[in-house]
Amino acid sequence: MSKRDAVALALSSEKTVTEVARDLGVSPEGLRGWVKQAKVDRGEGPTRRLRARSGTAPAPGGR
Repeated sequence: MSKRDAVALALSSEKTVTEVARDLGVSPEGLRGWVKQAKVDRGEGPTRRLRARSGTAPAPGGR
């Protein structure tokens, strides 16, 4: 299963991220990070902090 598929499953499931991760045999912390980043990529969540970590933080003044 790809990372994208794992994130989609975690977001669509009624299970917790930890339960989905256990079912897939991946680290719960890793899957949680993938889900957070996917939300940032879609414009949801704490964008400034995670985008800054990836090197794509908005310029001062929002431009």
